[in-house]
Amino acid sequence: MTDLPIPQTDPRASYFEQQDEIDAAVARVLAGGQYILGGEAAAFESAFAAWLGVAHAVGAGSGTDALELALRACGIGAGDLVFTVSHTAVATVAAIERAGATAVLVDIEPGGFTMDPAVLEAALRRPPPGRPAAILPVHLYGEPADLAPVLRLASRHGLRVIEDCAQSHGALYRGAKTGTFGDIACFSFYPTKNLGAFGDAGMTTTDDPALATALREIREYGWRDRYISARVGINTRLDPIQAAILAAKLPRLAADNARRQAVAAHYDEGLAGLPLALPGRRPDRGHVFHQYVIRSGTRDALREHLGRVQIGTGIHYPAPVHRQPAYEGRLAEFPPSLPETTRAAREILSLPVYPQLPAASVDRVIAATRRFFE
Repeated sequence: MTDLPIPQTDPRASYFEQQDEIDAAVARVLAGGQYILGGEAAAFESAFAAWLGVAHAVGAGSGTDALELALRACGIGAGDLVFTVSHTAVATVAAIERAGATAVLVDIEPGGFTMDPAVLEAALRRPPPGRPAAILPVHLYGEPADLAPVLRLASRHGLRVIEDCAQSHGALYRGAKTGTFGDIACFSFYPTKNLGAFGDAGMTTTDDPALATALREIREYGWRDRYISARVGINTRLDPIQAAILAAKLPRLAADNARRQAVAAHYDEGLAGLPLALPGRRPDRGHVFHQYVIRSGTRDALREHLGRVQIGTGIHYPAPVHRQPAYEGRLAEFPPSLPETTRAAREILSLPVYPQLPAASVDRVIAATRRFFE
């Protein structure tokens, strides 16, 4: 009998695991008649703020919208520079440009996947034309960026810090959750995330009441009173159906993260000794494995080999932002050509990982990978 395909990720499995709860949540919203914001959205915002340990959570239509909303709430726009990375989903840079600001791309750490604080410091010493306004570190694949030096640099230069937590729900940096360090943090609930909706949804979080007020007003046309715009705003509201689904899934997030970590440990053991770079572990960080990303000089051949035996893989991301046609050659890069970012894009491969992935499937991935090298 042919082995069944192993998907790289499977958000549908989380639905089947909680089908009765999720169906009831959706039915409750449909029967309630409140289809824009309302009580379901407010309840999830409160629950998410309590889970994260911050004062305010303000929903948005997507993670990209959450980033744009955060930048606008901080007053960042035309003429402002936002320092971020190229090794990220393009949404990070797209949101900066939607807010009217200019992205400045900083290389990632050698052998790692997040912003290199030393390169950031050099970029801040000699920035391109414009007003440095914010640092936007991305916590990638479930691993936190190195926030302590980022926060020190932000304080020294008078910059806002906006955390991109789209892939780090529940990840820890020095014992505290990502999303609790910056002025504002932004989360995505895209279906494949550690906490995923069944459609688009996002969240901004902050401890600053003035920023929270700005976030709430800007997300709905700048309204303070209905139909009266007190400031320039946009339309990005958390859908109450998605909010109800997320509220049902939130209590399981810690257990789901633990299961992802168990899958990662299984891979670590089974792939040890192969000519691969496995995900690193840093003692001051708690990785939640949104992705399990290996590095290989023969990445494309390995991926083709795994595909032939019906094992799904991903490349997150095949082209860094500075190498994509829409952005190439028009954004400042520190250092030029971003060598660590460029090298990583040639080598990275995401193996299957999600909470419901059976141990037998992990064993199949390990065995197939070992066969490739042996």
